[in-house]
Amino acid sequence: MGGIHPFKKSIKGGRTPGKIDASLNKQLQAVKWGEYRMSKLFKLQKITKILSKEDLSDNFGFPAYSSDTTNNGIIGYTNYPEFICDETHPVFVIFGDHTRSFNIATKSFSVLDNVKVLLPTVNNIRCLLWIVTAWKKQIPNLGYARHWKIAKDCFLKLPSKNGQIDFDFMESFVTELEAQRVTELEAYLKVCGYDNYELSDEEKQSLHRFKNLGYNDWGLYKVGNLFDRIETKRLPYKAKELPKYPIDDYVLPCLTSSFQNQGLNYYVPTEGATVLSNVISIPSNSDVYRAYYQSRNFTVLSDAYAIKWKSEDDEITPNQYLFMVMCINKVTDLPFYSYKNKLGGWNVVQNKYINLPEKDGKIDFAFMETFISAIKKMAIKDVVLYSDQKINSTKEIVLKSQ
Repeated sequence: MGGIHPFKKSIKGGRTPGKIDASLNKQLQAVKWGEYRMSKLFKLQKITKILSKEDLSDNFGFPAYSSDTTNNGIIGYTNYPEFICDETHPVFVIFGDHTRSFNIATKSFSVLDNVKVLLPTVNNIRCLLWIVTAWKKQIPNLGYARHWKIAKDCFLKLPSKNGQIDFDFMESFVTELEAQRVTELEAYLKVCGYDNYELSDEEKQSLHRFKNLGYNDWGLYKVGNLFDRIETKRLPYKAKELPKYPIDDYVLPCLTSSFQNQGLNYYVPTEGATVLSNVISIPSNSDVYRAYYQSRNFTVLSDAYAIKWKSEDDEITPNQYLFMVMCINKVTDLPFYSYKNKLGGWNVVQNKYINLPEKDGKIDFAFMETFISAIKKMAIKDVVLYSDQKINSTKEIVLKSQ
């Protein structure tokens, strides 16, 4: 979850992560601050049923939260939510004990292990975004250890007016910050040409075909016959000693076993590293064995590896790589694999078999290309419509407050 205050350390290329404009900075400089105990803002809820991954399905209707930092903590869905969001309790906050993650739930839900469920005394989402951001800043990163023992006793530094928390200021500030970020998003989508989300006839046909693919439309292929593992130079670094943002010579993302940010959470110098791109990465020692397509430059640090398409006759595109990643994850990213029940490395994965679409007895690369193009446009459509809606609504709020 992004912070409210700007980072003090700039990064190579001139951009500062989390930077806010001068007018918002001026507001922060003028505000008065007070310290408030966390327990005055949240009430810890009793959890009576802890779900496991085996209880979940993508076909069920209510989210199940874990301590994961991906997908806003949602790891699957259940039909039997324990915590009900209604008029009495419209909002809950879920705290990830191992990860210090905060997620805000506005729909009834259940939870897995290693989380705390909190009922806030304020239901305004923008105020909660500010509060949990301030809260996280008070919790030191203890790695995979539990953090609640520290989090529950925190004092939060919040805007204050007449001795009370200034919720009006927080809501107004976050509204303006949101408007700024959404405007930047809109500009980015236009520059990259992502504002065109209309599906072509061929893309529509690919979606229809995918829904109707039968058993005979797929071929079974051994992973090791399709891909080779890439040999990389061993690097003399430990992840915990590396920066999490590019700085000075540390500009090359490096791969570890983490499933956060596609496994790219640290930076190393380019010198002496094997620079890779347009390949697939897979963790070899993790709690989640999820493959990713890596389109940009990176290198391998530890507990993971990269594979590339073996055939030189059929050079595959990024979209085709993305389709194959989806197929690989059907046999690697499974709920019963964990630190206690490890999948293993390339020696195991290369002997797995995946299903790929076929046409005339051969892999149908053209279909994969068109299908992923359609999926991208469908995702972009949601983003474009979201940005348009948020820009209009935030403009109205800002104008009313002036």
